[in-house]
Amino acid sequence: MDLVRHLRYFTVVAEELHFGNAAIRLGMAQPPLSQRIRRLEEELGVRLFDRSSRHVRLTEPGRLLLAEAREIVARVDRLRDLAGRGENTVLRVGVPPDLGSSVIAALIAGFRERMPEVRPAPSEMWSADQVAALTGGTLDMGVVRHPVTAPGLSFGPVLVQRPGVVVAETDPLAALSSVHLADLAGQQLVLFPREPGLHEETLAECRRHGFVPDEVHEAQTLGLVLAGTAVAFGPRVDLPGLSWRPLLGNPLAWRVSTAWRGEAGDAAVAFGTVAVRVLREKAGMTDDEAVPARRVRARPASGFLA
Repeated sequence: MDLVRHLRYFTVVAEELHFGNAAIRLGMAQPPLSQRIRRLEEELGVRLFDRSSRHVRLTEPGRLLLAEAREIVARVDRLRDLAGRGENTVLRVGVPPDLGSSVIAALIAGFRERMPEVRPAPSEMWSADQVAALTGGTLDMGVVRHPVTAPGLSFGPVLVQRPGVVVAETDPLAALSSVHLADLAGQQLVLFPREPGLHEETLAECRRHGFVPDEVHEAQTLGLVLAGTAVAFGPRVDLPGLSWRPLLGNPLAWRVSTAWRGEAGDAAVAFGTVAVRVLREKAGMTDDEAVPARRVRARPASGFLA
């Protein structure tokens, strides 16, 4: 067990007194955080928190440990700074290409500000490619779309993105303020490549709302949409010749989270924290699918390349 890392988790939970908030702050999912706290309790042979359905409180041993834990974590951080740890450290990160240049730039800038001693090395990769790279050890951290099935991967908090529809500006649908999925009947559809699980969920939802595409294309650009032969789903785009419209009722929900293999290091934890914040603020993602549509605001981003 990495005692210092577990003590770091403990101090964050002790400060938040809420496992969900602590998990968001650490850029990880709540169940793995709870498991690590239990493991620390087992290692030390004491109960550190009194947990109930409504409250989390420090026990007396927990209160006694907190000051020591903070000092240990601070000393380790100082030792790493003195030793120049991270001077040549690189965090290899995968991001979906359609997030948009402004969102990807904000992710990298936010991480550099939070951990300047680590150099981020981003690669634009679709989810299936990221999963293969994470499993193979050629990627340290990813931002993936679910569903993802990959033994050995851990995931951060899941956020929800509500895509709209992209059509040619000459399409009659471009004159509407919003579009129902059934309005797309008879159209061809462009979907992201290397997102098989998302394809299945998206097409099932389309069928449920009366849209069965005449043909489905996998592409990384919006060339077919620009030509007026297909439509696509995605975040808001601002490109000549194209129009983006929200889908009436927000029927599509794309789930997004960070992903990593094994124990998340300090750099991965920092990137996860930044990713949750940036995806909320810059990509209009929300924490819960039940959030009313009026609170979900898509922000301009040049997602695909025309």
